Amino acid sequence: MTSVMPTYARADVAFERGEGAYLIDEEGRRYLDFGTGIATASLGHAHPGMVEAISRQAATVMHVSNLYRIKGQERLAERLCAETFAERVFFCNSGAEANEALIKLVRRYHFANGNPERFRIITFTNCFHGRTLATIAATGTAKVLEGFGPKVDGFDHVDVGDLANVEALIGKETAGILIEPVQGEGGIIPIADEFMQGLRKLCDKHGILLALDEVQSGMGRTGKLLAAEWSGVTPDVVSLGKGIAGGFPVGACLATAEAAKGMVAGTHGSTYGGNPLAMAAGNAVLDVLLAPGFMTGVQAVGKHLMDGLQAMRQRNDSVIEEVRGKGLFIGIKTKVPNMDVVNALRAKGLITVPAGDNVVRFLPPLIIDKKIADEALAIFEDVCRDLGQ
Repeated sequence: MTSVMPTYARADVAFERGEGAYLIDEEGRRYLDFGTGIATASLGHAHPGMVEAISRQAATVMHVSNLYRIKGQERLAERLCAETFAERVFFCNSGAEANEALIKLVRRYHFANGNPERFRIITFTNCFHGRTLATIAATGTAKVLEGFGPKVDGFDHVDVGDLANVEALIGKETAGILIEPVQGEGGIIPIADEFMQGLRKLCDKHGILLALDEVQSGMGRTGKLLAAEWSGVTPDVVSLGKGIAGGFPVGACLATAEAAKGMVAGTHGSTYGGNPLAMAAGNAVLDVLLAPGFMTGVQAVGKHLMDGLQAMRQRNDSVIEEVRGKGLFIGIKTKVPNMDVVNALRAKGLITVPAGDNVVRFLPPLIIDKKIADEALAIFEDVCRDLGQ
């Protein structure tokens, strides 16, 4: 791997194929995948609906650019708007790009209103918004900023939970507030409904936009299409990525028509964003997510997993400190190094993902049932017994 830039701490395993909730490595070993490419393979692997849609589209036209109408893009945008608060959608290729579009939209909104001085965005400790220069500045931690020169200006950081501190940061240059309804990389930390509702009121009071990063929490991960639905909060703009196309590179920025009024021809763009092949994948995922009863099923399996993990915590309190999350977006805070747990689980055939605050993430495909959940629980219990000794 000497030719590959060493920007990742990779495990020494290579997967050759997948089947539903399972991955098979080059030696033929099967793993239960509760990482899903970091909450991305939302329908698991080789889902027949996705395979058929992508194959059919690839046989016709894969890319034409946004100089022309793209029917699949129009269809996916219309469906996302019909199911959410949104009235406008911009498609790109990743969550970081979706957040870049979100940041530009928030600033441009005030420019269109004749207030170009309003460009600053309030973000929160433990957040993560991407790896571009603007999104690492929005994240604000030394770990992601170090070595990349002067930080992009325009972001103010505050702790979650204290609305008075948030309001104290709002000034004449403030354009909006950006928050993850469930902080993912920070350790699967659900934001309290009351705090989310308070942020909405602050934005209305001060004439600024409420922007939500749902790159990891959106598209059914918590048991609703958007995690914001749990709090009853209506945002002005939302970023999506990861699971939106089940593993195909797609990001999206959703907004109300009012919030997006500054985004006119020439203000933003993407060569690949919203291409026919990507939109075929996105529409295939939405076909499944919008099927009657699907989200209820995600909630039920998520509760089954959460209940099982909470019971396991009682039996293994020397290893498990806390279990938190919503739907199939679950974090297990451990008392031993989380990478020890991740590595031990993988050795026994269960793929998981680490996160901040010494958390192990359970991010299974949204299609799993209770039987598969129980298989994962059994492996985790086995590892807890080993590590507890």
